[in-house]
Formats: sequence, C-alpha cells, structure tokens
Amino acid sequence: MTKKPRSRFVCQSCGYAVPRWVGRCPECNEWNTVVEESLPEKDTRAPKDQKTARPILLSSVDRTDVSRIYTGIGELDRVLGGGLVPGSVVLVGGDPGVGKTTLLMEAISRLAQTRIETLYVSGEESGAQLALRAERMGLDLATFPALFTTSLTQIEEAMNERQPRVVVIDSIQTTADPEVGTAAGSIGQIREVAQKLTQYAKERTTAVLLVGHITKEGAIAGPKVLEHLVDTVLYFEGGTHYPYRILKAHKNRFGPTHEVGIFEMKERGLQQVANPSELFLTRRDTPVSGAAVTAAIEGTRSIMVEVQSLTTPGALAVARRTSMGIDYNRTAIIAAVLEKKGGVNLSSYDIFVNVAGGMRLSEPSIDLALAASLISSHTDIPIPPGVVFFGEIGLSGEVTAVSQSAVRIAEAKRLGFIRAVVAAKNASEEGSSEGIHVIGVKNIKELIELLNTFRH
Repeated sequence: MTKKPRSRFVCQSCGYAVPRWVGRCPECNEWNTVVEESLPEKDTRAPKDQKTARPILLSSVDRTDVSRIYTGIGELDRVLGGGLVPGSVVLVGGDPGVGKTTLLMEAISRLAQTRIETLYVSGEESGAQLALRAERMGLDLATFPALFTTSLTQIEEAMNERQPRVVVIDSIQTTADPEVGTAAGSIGQIREVAQKLTQYAKERTTAVLLVGHITKEGAIAGPKVLEHLVDTVLYFEGGTHYPYRILKAHKNRFGPTHEVGIFEMKERGLQQVANPSELFLTRRDTPVSGAAVTAAIEGTRSIMVEVQSLTTPGALAVARRTSMGIDYNRTAIIAAVLEKKGGVNLSSYDIFVNVAGGMRLSEPSIDLALAASLISSHTDIPIPPGVVFFGEIGLSGEVTAVSQSAVRIAEAKRLGFIRAVVAAKNASEEGSSEGIHVIGVKNIKELIELLNTFRH
C-alpha cells in the first residue's frame, strides 16, 4: 500500500499551521487562506555541518572583508546606510509597477561596470522582455549577466559557478525549491527558499537582494518570518498618479531606518532627485488661501512640503473630515484644538486636507502648518509667499518645540523663504539669522493673531 505523504494546513496570510482545514485562520482571522501543503520527507532546514559550535571572542572575528559595496545610486546607498554589506540579505517590496525591477536592474548594471561580479535572476520576465527593458533604460547589455529560471537548484548552480558578490532574485514568490512539494509562492516555498538563500549569503559573503510582492493590505506577501529572516527590508512607495518614488527602510541591521531615498520615474527609468523640495512645492503667481508650507524631516534631510486645506459649510448633520497625506486623527485633533482654544468655528464645516505632490507626512512638526492652512482657508486670508511653518501643537493649544530646527531653517533659506513661524522655544534657540526672520509663537491664539496681520 502506498504511504500517504505527510501534510499540514498552513495559512497563506500569516504562516500559521493547523492539523486540519479550517475556514478562518485562528491566528490572523483571515477567511479562506488555509491551504494544505505536503511536508518534505526530510528536514531540508537541518544544518549540513554538524561540528560542535564553540563561542569565540568578537575581537578574533575577521573583519577585513566587510567593507560596503557601493551601488553607484546615491539615494539607494543612503537608505542602505552607505551601501550593501557583504553577506547581507535585503528584501525590496512595493506595489506592482512602482519601480522595484527598474531600480535593481540599474544597480546591477552599475556594479557590473565596476567589475564587480553580479547575477540578476528573473523568474517573471523572459530574456527578450528583460533585454527590451534594459535597452529602453540605456543599460549596457554586454555587461549585464542574467539568469531566467524559477528553480532554486539552477540558481544555486549558477551562483556556485559564477561566485557573484551581488545577486538579485526577482522575485522570491516565483522561486521554488524542488525538494518542497508545494507550489511556488506558498508559505512553505517562500520560507525554504529564503532560508537557503540566506544561508548561502552568510557562508559566501554575497549580498542578496530579494524582490517581494505586495498584498492588497500593503504588506509583503508571505509569512512575517520572512521579514525577520532578512537583514534589511526596503519599501518602495508611490503611485501611478505621481512621478516620484520614495524608498524607505523599515528594518536595517546595518544602518538607520529613518533615511529615505527619492526618485522620479521618467521614460528611461528612475532618476535620483537632487532637490526633493522642488517636487512638493506648488509655484503660484498669486497666493491663495488654505495653503501653508512646512519643513518636514525625512531621515537626515529637510524637505519643504505644501499643506493644503479647504473648509466649507457642511451640507449634512455631521461635518465631513477628509485627509490625504496626513493622518486623519491628527487632522481631527488640530481642528478640535482650533475650535476649543482658538475660537475658530469648524464643527459645522466640512474639512478637506491634502499634501501637495502626494507626500505622506507623519511627524508632529507639521501641526503648525496644518493649523495655519485651516485658519487661512476658514478666514479666506492667503498666506504670503516666503513663509514656512513648523511646530507641534498640544491639546491645550500650546506650540511646542521640535528637533532639528536649524536644519529646517537652513533648507528654507536655501529655497528663498524669508520668514519662519516656529515654536517660541525654537525661535529663542535659533534667533533671526541672516536672510530669514524667525518668528516664535507660544500658542494657537498667537498664531491666529499673526495670520490676521496678513490681511493687511
């Protein structure tokens, strides 16, 4: 009698395993995500080397071959913390069409031109498709090594033969290990493939970049253990409605996670943005009400962004609150503080808030600009050009200081702003430097009084 292969039921959303099929995953509560997967006859994750491991002093570890590999793309190297670390595994995620393949193809091409051994593995595009894309991007096809397969065995053979220093796997969801009896993209396959590639990277000090698909919830497809397994997780943000793309590090064992890289999608691929503030500032011949500029900090750089607000009498019993680019709850809090502490009647008004260029802002320093734009729209008093706002607003209406005010003011001066409205403490620290007048406000009422002077 033929022995029935062992199997288990695994949730394709979170990776939770159960002994029998259930309609709803008991771990993540998702419906219809539990799928039967066969178990391998042997444990493929068992270590090959069974020698006894002994503790050593860190001072005896060889650190001569850990210098970073520069990709030649400044914005990518910035997010990575100064380049790729040999032996590291980087997971790159993003919406379809955001530019993941374009960016990594550009990186591989630049590395290959510097005589660094590379390998680009494509499991989603044919050779003709990838060649046409590379030709459109202006890459040198003669120095671009590519492998077209979804078999992990063939990938390992090619890596053992070429001994590359940098490998790109596009994508982790299409790569399958023949020893695992499940379809490519399943939880079991993703886990096994990622573990074997990670083991190869650590043993050979090869930098491996994995492209990951994004689910409809905006997370990288596969179990969460995949993100814990790799050293760095990068997310590409941006949509088809805006030409720019923002690369952020959500996890980085070898560098900071607050850095961002900004690119612009053009006909020949992604181009680095040398001056990000130019993307998010709206140039007008005459000022309009409801628009205020803030200096946001992204990583180590300051970016000037325009916050736009529109207040209009509500037609329904309950006023509407719509916010794009700024957290909805933050918008509601600032509107409530303006009404309670500043006497600005907004409870019966519909409020619509937007950040120009589709930028997403999360730091508290945007509060002052948001409040200024709401007041400007409600009173129909335009804010003159050349004024920048930054400061955090508390529930009692006070304006508190924020960090890196000198960096923000320096960026405002560089772009020609002549006035900076900030928290009083920041104003006393920075003073009125040459070329820009720093104005400090202590609370919401002082902000309203200042904005009223713009009427004249």
